[in-house]
Amino acid sequence: QEHRNLPFMRELRYLFALLVGSKRKYVDPSRAVEILKDAFKSNDSQQQDVSEFTHKLLDWLEDAFQIKAEEERDGEKPKNPMVELFYGRFLAVGVLEGKKFENTEMFGQYPLQVNGFKDLHECLEAAMIEGEIESLHSENSAKSGQEHWFTELPPVLTFELSRFEFNQALGRPEKIHNKLEFPPILYLDRYMHKNREITRIKRDEIKRLKEYLTVLQQRLERYLSYGSGPKRFPLVDVLQYALEFASSKPVCTSPVDDLGASAPASGTLPAQTSPSTIEQQGPSSLDVPSTSPVQRSVIHKPFTQSRIPPDLPMHPAPRHITEEELSVLEGCLHRWRTEVENDTRDLRESISRIHRTIELMYSDKTMVQVPYRLHAVLVHEGQANAGHYWAYIYDHHQNRWMKYNDISVTKSTWEELERDSFGGYRNASAYCLMYINDKEQYLIQEEFNKETGQILVGMDTLPSDLRDYVKEDNKRFEKELEEWDAELAQKAQQEKLLSQIPRAPAPSPAPVQAGEPEYLEQPSRTDLSKHLKEDSVQAINKALAEQEDRGPEAIMDTVMLTPNMQGIIMAIGKARNVYDRCGPEAGFFKAIKLEYTRLLKLAQEDPPPECDYRLRHAIVYFIQNQAPKKIIERTLLEQFGDHNLSFDERCRNIMKVAQAKLEMIKPDEVNMEEYERWHQDYRNFRETTMFLMVGLEFFQKKSYMEALLYLIYAYQNNKELLSKGPYRGHDEELISHYRRECLLKLNEHAAALFESGDDQEVNNGLIIMNELIVPCLPLLLVDEMEEKDIVAVEDMRNRWCSYLGQEMEPNLQEKLTDFLPKLLDCSTEIKGFSDPPKLPSYSTHELCERYARIMLSLSRTPADGR
Repeated sequence: QEHRNLPFMRELRYLFALLVGSKRKYVDPSRAVEILKDAFKSNDSQQQDVSEFTHKLLDWLEDAFQIKAEEERDGEKPKNPMVELFYGRFLAVGVLEGKKFENTEMFGQYPLQVNGFKDLHECLEAAMIEGEIESLHSENSAKSGQEHWFTELPPVLTFELSRFEFNQALGRPEKIHNKLEFPPILYLDRYMHKNREITRIKRDEIKRLKEYLTVLQQRLERYLSYGSGPKRFPLVDVLQYALEFASSKPVCTSPVDDLGASAPASGTLPAQTSPSTIEQQGPSSLDVPSTSPVQRSVIHKPFTQSRIPPDLPMHPAPRHITEEELSVLEGCLHRWRTEVENDTRDLRESISRIHRTIELMYSDKTMVQVPYRLHAVLVHEGQANAGHYWAYIYDHHQNRWMKYNDISVTKSTWEELERDSFGGYRNASAYCLMYINDKEQYLIQEEFNKETGQILVGMDTLPSDLRDYVKEDNKRFEKELEEWDAELAQKAQQEKLLSQIPRAPAPSPAPVQAGEPEYLEQPSRTDLSKHLKEDSVQAINKALAEQEDRGPEAIMDTVMLTPNMQGIIMAIGKARNVYDRCGPEAGFFKAIKLEYTRLLKLAQEDPPPECDYRLRHAIVYFIQNQAPKKIIERTLLEQFGDHNLSFDERCRNIMKVAQAKLEMIKPDEVNMEEYERWHQDYRNFRETTMFLMVGLEFFQKKSYMEALLYLIYAYQNNKELLSKGPYRGHDEELISHYRRECLLKLNEHAAALFESGDDQEVNNGLIIMNELIVPCLPLLLVDEMEEKDIVAVEDMRNRWCSYLGQEMEPNLQEKLTDFLPKLLDCSTEIKGFSDPPKLPSYSTHELCERYARIMLSLSRTPADGR
């Protein structure tokens, strides 16, 4: 034990010292874990039950302290800090086969059963009383039973919640997911030996109240479920229905006779009706002329010909009832209903009053003298054979809960702790609760320097040997950082040298205005022959002449120019009268005003998803997101000053005016860094659109692996855009839905491959899970407000947890055991993905067309959950 326990204790000291003063993001516990692994090797490498592991851990620490204490004792009995901190005593008082007994026992972790109880006090009551408790107080009884009474509580009280039970039918352990509530402050007075007499009196009173409560609940149930048949109804409703029936208008005819008078005896209509028959029925029977010489077929109209006569009431009613009978019956029914309502209300109030009395039974001053505050909650998620562990620990100095999940330590709340720890929600629940004595302030109070009286924090709280150890580790860490920085600098220098190596010049495209975004570029002048330009202008002018109100999009199929170029040419065309009368500058101002007005109108519209004007015009995107006016004006000027705007003399002259205006803008008038940021955001918006579009196209082809990667990047990019404003990106719920559907379908496919049992297919299924599903789970868990994502993760996990305990080949069992902890890891730390997939180059026309096509197809086939 000395060779194991003392080294383990030493490593734990180092580990906790590093947690206090290390500059690293997380501390590596490998050395302490290796000692544990060596000790557990004899157990066939099976994962230890958590309670068994904790017991052994505490035993080791107790033994290590004992060894050290005996070495340093000076004639006095050594004190063991582990025993003083974690161990208490209880008195077992009972009767065994008619004989009374009393035993004092020591306890560390106090075990509690969870199944069948709703809160921690119910668990404790059941644990403190075993067997027939009445026999403990009777003199002449042979019954057996016992009570436990705490005589000494430890400063740190640990409750071990038994959330596992062995299913005899299935031959395997199962986890209990029942909800069990526990309070932040737990008063233990009722379980103390010194309070045994008053507690017994209160328990007897609670027992009597619960018996009375059962009787009241049975009486109330008879009022709420009245009747002798299989169907029961509230008595108040039965009396109300009877009152409504009696008060209905009486009829003297049978409903069957009434219908029979207007229906054919055979129950079917004749196929044909002769003119003489029509004459006999008369015009009131059928709305056709009786003099018609032509024989007509009767058209069968089931809904009109079988219509109930208007004088038949919608509800049944009594046939014969006198005014006196109705008056007496209404009076009785009204009175009975009022009596039943009063009885029901009184029963409910009495039940509520008794519940309240039971709740407050231990709230008097004498029973709230032993408060214990919840300090830590250990949580397990998963099934009996596999899962993931994390902890919540209360920071008493900051007055908040902290969540410790592997290398991630985050701020938390009582609400999050409740959701993860109580059970009944997802597969996570607490298996261990640690309470500390709320009156023992030394457990949480700050340490002070004895000489200066100042509060000790961080490294100052450590003894000198540990302080030196942490300082040495921090120096090693700083050296590692320096080496890392030097390595990065060397790589950057190498890349710089490589970039300076001269390369063969590539053929350059036609010159484009410096710094001009790609979505503002127009077809180069060399690409448009003079003949094509003339045809374009003629087509635009023709469209203008035919319909002045039509926008540029109306002729997009006729003239394949970008939406920007079309809008500008149309605006110039509409401003031709001003241009002809007042010259190019006046024509320019008229055209730019017309174009801005048109774009503003588009920005204010609410088009369907398939017609997103932001994709066609950067300025629409800027207007919707309230870009500065100077940014919008400069962008519009650049579009009017595009070198490709040289279709005819009028266009060229207006282009020159715009270019002159651009040159007149002073550097301090437009913040070019801000200008570039807005255009970069727009490029990001178009890129996000492409990721979304391609991902949805793959999804519709059922290529879920390919679709997933595109949708992941679409979601992440879109989330970043939406953080700057609601109109910066696309519908987040839409992307989230298809990302989630991809994961669910891939999960089902991988599970089917695993179930096949074929080695190659099993491996393929696990590759899908390890490389696609598992890395994506943190993306779905990071936002706890997305309930559908959290439910989807639980569905995927449950699918694989359902295999636990099923008969399968040993190699499959081994692979499943190795894989499940990765799947059940609740860490929300997002791990790195591969580089984003390359996007093809789309013109604005192609992008708008493909995006509209995919969005229209979604609207035709709505998906569940959208």
